[in-house]
Amino acid sequence: MTETETIAYDVVVLGAGPVGENAADRTHAAGLSTAIVESELVGGECSYWACMPSKALLRPVIAQADARRLPGLAPANRGPLDAEAVLARRNDFASHWKDDGQAAWLDGAGVALYRGHGRLAGPRTVTVTAEDGTVTTLTARQAVVVATGTGAQLPDLPGLDEVRPWTSREATSAQTVPDRLIVVGGGVVATEMATAWQALGSHVTLLVRGKGLLSRMEPFAGELVAQSLTEAGVDVRTGTSVESVSRENGTVVAVTGTGERIEADEILFATGRAPQSGDIGLDTVGLEPGSWLEVDDTLQVPGTDWLYAVGDVNHRALLTHQGKYQARIAGAVIAARASDTPLDDAPWGAHAATADHHAVPQVVFTDPEAAAVGMSLAEAEEAGHRVRAVDVDFGSVAGASLYGDGYKGRARMVVDLDEEILRGVTFVGPGVGELVQSATVAVAGQVPLDRLWHVVPPFPTLSEVWLRLLEAYRDN
Repeated sequence: MTETETIAYDVVVLGAGPVGENAADRTHAAGLSTAIVESELVGGECSYWACMPSKALLRPVIAQADARRLPGLAPANRGPLDAEAVLARRNDFASHWKDDGQAAWLDGAGVALYRGHGRLAGPRTVTVTAEDGTVTTLTARQAVVVATGTGAQLPDLPGLDEVRPWTSREATSAQTVPDRLIVVGGGVVATEMATAWQALGSHVTLLVRGKGLLSRMEPFAGELVAQSLTEAGVDVRTGTSVESVSRENGTVVAVTGTGERIEADEILFATGRAPQSGDIGLDTVGLEPGSWLEVDDTLQVPGTDWLYAVGDVNHRALLTHQGKYQARIAGAVIAARASDTPLDDAPWGAHAATADHHAVPQVVFTDPEAAAVGMSLAEAEEAGHRVRAVDVDFGSVAGASLYGDGYKGRARMVVDLDEEILRGVTFVGPGVGELVQSATVAVAGQVPLDRLWHVVPPFPTLSEVWLRLLEAYRDN
């Protein structure tokens, strides 16, 4: 092990995924010298094993499903997808798992990149151990930002190590289509990957411990997605636990809680995420290794005046776009504190990540898509708000009928009856992912319902569902 000299920067960022990149970009743009540390690929999970490759896999699936709903296109789209072409396009979107372009972007942005394993070594200090064992010490005059994200959380099951299970990484980067695939889980990764691989030619068995899919969304979201997956050929089994797994002569065998043996070529566990904070030196600053990093709304770790955590590792909202939002806020906070500028950290202020609590948008890219922002009805009631759910079937929307024959979908807005604003909105149906931004504006902006009456949806589009929702609220 060879140690180099200590190098000082204003800001040091641990993790060069999209969240870390945003934090570094914001602090550098504010005139603060910034270094970023990455042990894998610059661009992180989202670029190579999550958002981008998964959506590249799913886009042809959704396009084909939409085409099948239209006379004149349907006969030409009854055949299977060209899996080889889909996987090749996915490889392009993952940059063939090379980070030259993103590393060049950092260099052009003026952010210093250190490749290697970064660890805190006390307050404002980070050591970086490169592959050749060389250790570089970085000190931060203003702040250290932890943006190390999360990794797949695997259950403690007998036989799991020998099985070599897929996680989200293998599911988004596999180069061949397994004939049979078991997917364990009922959340976003599980439903999206079941959608993609079934369409690519796998026979997919989806094993869900709970009662339904997408349990963090409105119940009808999971119900409609489960119905569609079943119609597509996925064997959806709810209330089913996996008690053990083994690989016998190359075949995976999963034994359920009832003793049933299910065979497949591969098994994907999409059973949650864990913070990648176990070996980043948290113990050197009085924090627990492997823990989620608690932060306040300025994204600062309480009890410190220099340590920040953004993205998945703080457990506020495990979504790339929300982590990038936090990074922008944190960058502004660090810059303000560095220049002794007063913080605007009141709710919805320039230095407060208020949206994390009230307006987190998400799209699940299944067929149908499920999109939501803010609170579900149950969450709003649990928070003590006096609310009412307003539901509309997309069948009442002319734009939905034009979108495709037999369009199935549903929309819900959760109305705060005391303040006459929206606490949450959920859409389920083909193409609804593009509607969620309008809902996010309404929820984050706390737009009064009487003003929403003046937001005229163009005809005939899916957006007309807003008018149907407002009419349903008024008429009941």
